[in-house]
Amino acid sequence: MTWEKERTVGSQAALEAGALLKNLLGGANRISWKGKIDLVTEADFQSEKLILEGLGRHFPEDTLITEETGRHGPASNRVWLIDPLDGTINFAHELPFFAVSIALQVEAETVLGMVYNPCTQEFFESAKGSGAFLNEKPIAVSKTADLVNSLLATGFPYTMHQDPGDVLQRLHSMIVRGQGIRRMGSAAMDLCYVAAGRFAGYWEQDLKPWDTAAGALLVQEAAGRVTDFEGNPFTPYLKSVVATNSLIHEDMLAALRL
Repeated sequence: MTWEKERTVGSQAALEAGALLKNLLGGANRISWKGKIDLVTEADFQSEKLILEGLGRHFPEDTLITEETGRHGPASNRVWLIDPLDGTINFAHELPFFAVSIALQVEAETVLGMVYNPCTQEFFESAKGSGAFLNEKPIAVSKTADLVNSLLATGFPYTMHQDPGDVLQRLHSMIVRGQGIRRMGSAAMDLCYVAAGRFAGYWEQDLKPWDTAAGALLVQEAAGRVTDFEGNPFTPYLKSVVATNSLIHEDMLAALRL
């Protein structure tokens, strides 16, 4: 299936939410804290409301799960996973690296994913079995075959202040093996950058389904590989993710093993 209606409606929701976020960037945004360093802004909620209204109007029988307000709609085998603003800390500091992420799962399989960064106007999208695209042009993972020549990305969990041990061990292991490490602040965009061949690999732990569902599909459809830290087949409900161009995957898993 090509999921044409779902792609059209989801794309429109992502683009409209992205335009909203861009307009709000740098404005007066109320900020509250979900944890010591985990914050949420009024922009998160406005973007979420817009997406929920758009998807809910066209797919009232579907389940919608969002980062900020949880589950909406009836129980269904069709589940939308929505991050209305991935990279909230970046947004709050006026750093233009954040995205809207929307994915659709059917029978627990991700079949559609889209990620939009309104500041760079990069729209990544993929449907299961149809390849991965950036602004309607096909993308593919990098061909870098060695860790020493690989530009890698990671992210840090919001629990870093309480328990940095495992995170720092893995970071040290990758720093001494890769060409360079980037910490961009948006899991969805990190995954898209792997799909586009900009990063050869990416790893992170303690993530949520809406962080990774869309981006992981893009990596897979761009001929990459996605697992958890143990090498198990990836689902967005796992707590860790390793996404690569496939060629460096086993080396990354070995380096991340504690």
